[in-house]
Amino acid sequence: MLSFSPLVGPCLFTTSRRIVRMAATAGNPSKPFESIALKPPLHPTYDLKGIIKLALAEDAGGQGDVTSMATTPIDMEVEANFLAKEDGIIAGIALAEMVFQEVDPSLKVDWSQKDGDYVHKGLQFGKVYGRAHNIVVAERVALNFMQRMSGIATLTKEMADAAYPACILETRKTAPGLRLVDKWAVLIGGGRNHRMGLFDMVLIKDNHISIAGGITNAIKSVDTYLEQKKLQMEVEVETRTLEEVHEVLRYASQKKTSLTRIMLDNMVVPLQNGDVDVSMLKEAVDLINGRFDTEASGNVTLETIHKIGQTGVTYISSGALTHSVKALDISLKIDTELALLVGRRTKRA
Repeated sequence: MLSFSPLVGPCLFTTSRRIVRMAATAGNPSKPFESIALKPPLHPTYDLKGIIKLALAEDAGGQGDVTSMATTPIDMEVEANFLAKEDGIIAGIALAEMVFQEVDPSLKVDWSQKDGDYVHKGLQFGKVYGRAHNIVVAERVALNFMQRMSGIATLTKEMADAAYPACILETRKTAPGLRLVDKWAVLIGGGRNHRMGLFDMVLIKDNHISIAGGITNAIKSVDTYLEQKKLQMEVEVETRTLEEVHEVLRYASQKKTSLTRIMLDNMVVPLQNGDVDVSMLKEAVDLINGRFDTEASGNVTLETIHKIGQTGVTYISSGALTHSVKALDISLKIDTELALLVGRRTKRA
């Protein structure tokens, strides 16, 4: 069984417990997230409702649900229950609500849990009532979002607990088209978002450094560009050696710079016994000595993250939070008693 401790630390979010009923606001396009426990991150062009419509259209294929049209009376109403089939952190409740509202605004959805809550195997944590045909049409799309987001949130929570006092970040290694959804799940799990895209933070990586002809030239070019464009945003530079860390600090001591964070990439060295050597990372953090935020990247796993977090690094980034997600098993059942019977037989309830 998974063990989860309370969210703590400067990088984590807390919300008050309550029963969530969002049907009233989900239909109001001017305030779509008014009653959501934890709102999605901001993105200037991302169309979350458009993603939901695309997912539903992909499922319908222009024909609709032929099975339901053949088997389900159009005016029949039922109640279906959400069932957790694994222990974990639930996420995507707010998004599932939006899916049901998109299919049929008359559907009533009630939850006994909110995004970010721990659920155990066998727990019924929500229900939807209304026309059976429309519930079944929305079912798989809603569950696909919830299962993926809950898997991300569950892993994020485990990583965030182990990383403390460092903050856990995801990366841009998200599923295409699901950038905001994946990063929302990280927030729900108690992590922090790295940059949303290419537009909201300068991140000088190895290829930029190679193109610019060195790390000093790259930072200098960014400083000049931001000043010319009168832009203010976070600036991070990737370093791969202690020599590069020294070079960055030397530049920053001589010039006014917009630099805010130094990435310490692959300074966690794996050992043959399965452990990691963090001495190089610790030396880099000590060199920087709080002059800039620091971010450890590379060889970050559940087994290594606690040791990395003890080096004094500010952030730890992990692409695995979103690119290697294991979905949390969740179902939506009309005949809940039979579903629980089958679940117990297969040890999934």
